Amino acid sequence: MRRTLFTDEQHDYRESFRRFLAEEVRPHYPEWEREGIVPRELYTKAAAMGFASMSVPERHGGPGIEDFRFNVIVAEEAALAQVVGFGLGLTLHNDVCLPYLLSYATEEQRERWLPGVARGEQILAIAMTEPDTGSDLAGIRTTAIRSNGGYLVNGAKTFITNGINADLVIVAVKTDPSERHRGVSLLVLERGMEGFDRGRNLEKIGQHAQDTAELFFNDVHVPASNLLGEEGQGFRYLVSNLAQERLSIAIGALGAARAGLAGTLEYTRRRTAFGQAVSSFQNSRFQLAECHIEIEVAQSHLDACVTALGDGALSPEDAAIAKFWCTEVQGRVLDRCVQLHGGYGYMTEYAIARAWADARATRIFGGTNEIMREIIGRSLEREDHDRRTE
Repeated sequence: MRRTLFTDEQHDYRESFRRFLAEEVRPHYPEWEREGIVPRELYTKAAAMGFASMSVPERHGGPGIEDFRFNVIVAEEAALAQVVGFGLGLTLHNDVCLPYLLSYATEEQRERWLPGVARGEQILAIAMTEPDTGSDLAGIRTTAIRSNGGYLVNGAKTFITNGINADLVIVAVKTDPSERHRGVSLLVLERGMEGFDRGRNLEKIGQHAQDTAELFFNDVHVPASNLLGEEGQGFRYLVSNLAQERLSIAIGALGAARAGLAGTLEYTRRRTAFGQAVSSFQNSRFQLAECHIEIEVAQSHLDACVTALGDGALSPEDAAIAKFWCTEVQGRVLDRCVQLHGGYGYMTEYAIARAWADARATRIFGGTNEIMREIIGRSLEREDHDRRTE
């Protein structure tokens, strides 16, 4: 089905970003996978070309592009190019972290941080997950206690995307440890703050080029001027941006599934078994058809969610459906594609094997798919209650 989501200008933007990936990313990507990180200067190059920090206002040195469809193109093309390690870091910077600064930073904070962000010199990360706390954000234990006109931060975070590269880290802390949701606040910690240490770059089964780190806070003095928004409102801020974060995950997941299917179609057409192309067997055609069907149906819901987000009408439930379904489709499609590759599908020299390993995390981060089921299930209960009480 022909997509009508994008304008001519956005199609041109897609072509430009596709060239950027082909020239600046893909030739070097195997090396970055071995090193476990992409070079920081890649962000400055992306920003200079208009592919990073697009929504930073012009007065702070950015392009001032507020249309999320540009973000969609970046996430899709990075996934289609199978450079998830770079794509995930870039979309986290653009889609997940930057909105917090744009929505909740004071004008003084914007003037201090956004020009560097716009140039790609200040890389962003967000730190929520802790060693003993995953999806339960109200249960975090990292504390920020008032001290000397600021906060004294103690605790640890883990599984932090961009954890090594990041210069500004939005950290979820407990400013009131006696409270749960109402005790959560957001502080921006900056590279070089005394007591702010990064642990190891974690070794993962996939997404090897994406730096994922542990962060440690030992009596870090953070000035009160680095409080993002109001004290005690951090949980509300986090929840308000989760719909866009989950939509971004869904976009990347479906793009990865589409790339995996395209590669498998090409492989099965040239690979022969019993004297004929693998794609000519009925089972192969059925498997490929099912993959295509799942991707196309998911794309329709995803595009509807992008439109709803642009209209300010994307509900948490629809975002949860997108995140759940697209990541599940990604898992199923890539698993079938590995099978159709036979033994070669298990070899890391083949892109499908790496894509399959990369995919497993998408059903976990951004809220596990079990949490997505809970969000959707609760919405059904509310709808049923509303119908019965009308």
